Amino acid sequence: MSINKKIEKTIEKHNMLSLGDHVLIGFSGGPDSVCLLYLLHDLRIKYKLKVSAAYIDHGLRPNDVLKEIEFCRKICNNLSVDFYTQSVNVREFAQTEKVNIQEAARILRYGALDQISINIKAHKIAVAHNADDQAETVLMRLLRGAGPAGLSGIPPVRKKIIRPLIEIERTEIEKFLAEKNIPFIIDPSNENLKYLRNKIRQNLMPVIKSISPQATRIISKTADIIREENDYINVSVTKALMRLMSRKTDNRVELFCNPMEVLNTVILRRALRVAIDSVRGLRGIEFEHIEEIINLIKKGRPGDRLYLPKGIKAIKGYSTIIITAEPPKKLSTYILDKPMDILLTEADVLLSIKELERQEIPDFGDGKNTIYVDREKINFPLIIRARKPGDYFYPFGFGNKKKIQDFFVDEKVPRDERDLIPIIESEGKIVCVVGYRLDDRYKIEHNTTRCLQIKVIPKL
Repeated sequence: MSINKKIEKTIEKHNMLSLGDHVLIGFSGGPDSVCLLYLLHDLRIKYKLKVSAAYIDHGLRPNDVLKEIEFCRKICNNLSVDFYTQSVNVREFAQTEKVNIQEAARILRYGALDQISINIKAHKIAVAHNADDQAETVLMRLLRGAGPAGLSGIPPVRKKIIRPLIEIERTEIEKFLAEKNIPFIIDPSNENLKYLRNKIRQNLMPVIKSISPQATRIISKTADIIREENDYINVSVTKALMRLMSRKTDNRVELFCNPMEVLNTVILRRALRVAIDSVRGLRGIEFEHIEEIINLIKKGRPGDRLYLPKGIKAIKGYSTIIITAEPPKKLSTYILDKPMDILLTEADVLLSIKELERQEIPDFGDGKNTIYVDREKINFPLIIRARKPGDYFYPFGFGNKKKIQDFFVDEKVPRDERDLIPIIESEGKIVCVVGYRLDDRYKIEHNTTRCLQIKVIPKL
């Protein structure tokens, strides 16, 4: 079967194109993308396609970019294909997001292609992954310990991304270009063995093919089977999530614990992965993280939490498990010129501060939610603020100086909540850590006549 017929079969099998589609091709000038451009150009009459192409400059090879853009532009001009370019800063993104260069390039490349497709009103984005890419991806993920979702490989269709060459082997692409005498360029980074994919391509795949010449086709077919079975399992996961979901926002999911405790472990793992993916994505999330969440669900106490990669947290509630990527909040600074009630918005706490005569105090409070301070020892204005580096105080009943950071650790205050704990300061000295402890220097003495009551009033 010719490569033209094979790509048509793949397009129809996966319902990649509709009549009248505008298709934007990710075009690097390499053999795969050149082949894809020519094949889709040949199909434009059958599908009534409008074909465009875009070159994404990753900023990694500045000496080659202008030459490559001109090469790509020339091919597109010869075929009367609209050509676009866009630049992205991969190194800066990799550093900011703490991902490797290849991952950063992938994220920015797809983002740029998506933006161009929106600007030109393209219905589909075609990228040039082939069957060898598929086999290499499966092996790479297998070596990294991926589960069925990872071993299902590169999907032929993902939203508006289509991969018409996904069932075409690299040798077929090279043969097509040679027979048509079509030029292409080679990205030198494809030869760099510091990348795992290149090691698999150059070192591992030749050995595997020497044992099984049909290895690419077999591995790709296996990925198809795993993907189909994975899709079936995902239907069960979706049904399970409908029962588990308590509430959801863009970066927070709350799930009921009781149904999860008896849920099949395979479905539970998948459901948790879907929940995590919905709040931040699964990059950096390993099998061990999912197992830790399951252990939290089954054995954790209310308030227990896990800190996962990418700022994701799993928090055990009384009847739910919360998975969130919400950034930690920080208390603003409030200045009080006199005793008064004040709402600390970020902490969602109402503080009631008022003066009392000593004889008006029925007891000394619990030292946490109700604190009494010797009024003669403090002066207004009082500052209510979040912790600062270097903060220290003298915890009541402890006597010795203690850093706020160490105090929070000893009190087991979750680290994402520490910037919300109100600290009251007078003349540069900490009076109390609201909800936790009074400073010993401000305690009521036997000769105290006036007091300041600091009370946390629960939200109704």
